[in-house]
Amino acid sequence: MAAAAPGTAIQEAADSKKKGTLGDVDAKTAARLIGGSSDISLVLDGQGVILELIVQDSALSALVGTGWKGRAWADTGTVDSREKIESLLRDAAAGAPSRWRHINHPLQGHDDLPLSYAAVQLSADAAPGRPVFVAFGRDLRSTLQLQRRLVEAQQAMERDYWRFREAEARYRTLFQTAPEAVLIADGVTLKVLEANPAAEGLVGRAAMRLAGTPLLALFDNAAQERLQAMLTAARTVGTREPARARLAAGLSGGGPVDVSATLFRQEQAAYLLVRVLPVVADKPGRAGKGVRGALATPTTLSDSAGAMVDAYVRHAPDALVFTDLTGRVLRANAAFAALAQLSAEDQARGEMLDRWMGRTGVELSVLLSNLRQHGTVGLFTTSLQGEMGAMHEVEISAAQLASTQPPTLAFAVRDIGRRLPGEDRVQPKLARSASELTELVGRVPMKDIVSETSDLIEQLCIETALEMTNDNRALAAQFLGLSRQSLYVKLRRCGLGDLGSDNSD
Repeated sequence: MAAAAPGTAIQEAADSKKKGTLGDVDAKTAARLIGGSSDISLVLDGQGVILELIVQDSALSALVGTGWKGRAWADTGTVDSREKIESLLRDAAAGAPSRWRHINHPLQGHDDLPLSYAAVQLSADAAPGRPVFVAFGRDLRSTLQLQRRLVEAQQAMERDYWRFREAEARYRTLFQTAPEAVLIADGVTLKVLEANPAAEGLVGRAAMRLAGTPLLALFDNAAQERLQAMLTAARTVGTREPARARLAAGLSGGGPVDVSATLFRQEQAAYLLVRVLPVVADKPGRAGKGVRGALATPTTLSDSAGAMVDAYVRHAPDALVFTDLTGRVLRANAAFAALAQLSAEDQARGEMLDRWMGRTGVELSVLLSNLRQHGTVGLFTTSLQGEMGAMHEVEISAAQLASTQPPTLAFAVRDIGRRLPGEDRVQPKLARSASELTELVGRVPMKDIVSETSDLIEQLCIETALEMTNDNRALAAQFLGLSRQSLYVKLRRCGLGDLGSDNSD
């Protein structure tokens, strides 16, 4: 609606030239003043009926339409807003200072329209039927959207906080009750940071006395070199076969022990989890290849790309993985090791990528097939499960490096689980549909409501699968455990997608 068409009501108010009106201001100027002071303006008569409606924004005007004109202002708001509207009119009629009130307007097929209003009296002694009030409204949709996203971010942070607290509680319980002597040492200085009760009993010191002690000082001098080599290897490859040593004199008699260490990372810092096991009886033939020794030395990537590319791969914030054509890992960076909950990058070598990636076991095969066919794949959404069970929603972009020998596949994996949900997600639609279903209780038999709910959930699952696969119906059918023909039948029944042609595969 154009702000330059104020209508008869504003014309009469501007021409009245009485105290408390717009005085000598002409009608067009009055209309511009009223319209420019707010997103939406309502000119009301003494009974609160809307005579004129001035909307500045075209999108807002399309939402409001012309249905408000001629209706009581209170009838355009939600039930909980009627009292606020009546309060605004009473305060304006009494000449009280104007204050802003939040009013919600229900819209057909849309969420409620939130507006903040202030009302003023335009003419205190106007004749009956002439406009006496103007309500100025501000659009609160963007503000409420920001508030909603802030609440979602806060809730995500609280969920993460409690998840970390629960994980810490489990770790503490396991750490304190473990029968083996376990020490946590700094990966750089090799000083003891924490020790469990079993370690205190083994070395004969309290935990607070162990904290800050150099790890190697707990063992006999004869084993220092052997232990240093074992710890250095652990910091390099993540773990190492146990080393035989003796406790230092004065610590539980200086008996022989087996010492093993595993590297783990936390907040970009490296730590060593050291296990110390007393030797009951030496058994011959202990020496041998470790678990990692069974793996053949993997093929390494060519370094022809230069030192800069290699440095980027190692320090990139996104997880980067290189595999052969079958999906067996050749190289992974530190970010991938952190995502997969590995203590070192080398632990991923020789493993199949689908050990961590995928929901149903078919994503990697589909991804590899598309890579071999097209050479690149972008924005492939799936999940990644860490060694300790942590699940991450990830987005994968991949490319085939045909110039390398042998041919190599490169994957960039980005954790998207902490992204805030977008505005166009299906949850609001589900919430509205669920509320509509609950309103049927008492009016429709329960079996009919259950049937309706089943159809709603089925449609939601299909829409989600199509969204996850970028409308690839063959992959969506695999996700849902359906044949393609069954999926097409359900798509046709739900009225989803264009079934005239199937070019999404």
